[in-house]
Amino acid sequence: MSKNAETEFAGLTFEQAFERLEAAIQALDEGDLSLDDALARFEEGTRLIRYCAHLLETAELQVQQLLSDSSGAVTLAPFESEQ
Repeated sequence: MSKNAETEFAGLTFEQAFERLEAAIQALDEGDLSLDDALARFEEGTRLIRYCAHLLETAELQVQQLLSDSSGAVTLAPFESEQ
């Protein structure tokens, strides 16, 4: 993810960023924007997509567990719920 997107959206939760993305998509779908405004919304949307993907990747890493085997080697494993 670019530093610009990270700085631009710093502090936004995933939900807030996703809401902004949905608003940009809706504005584009309505078709009432000038070309310049549509391009600006499209560019913002692509940056929001990268930001949301980054947040999801970060969350995935936080959910992974550290497991050690009998030899003491540590590996990352996906989180498994105890259902």
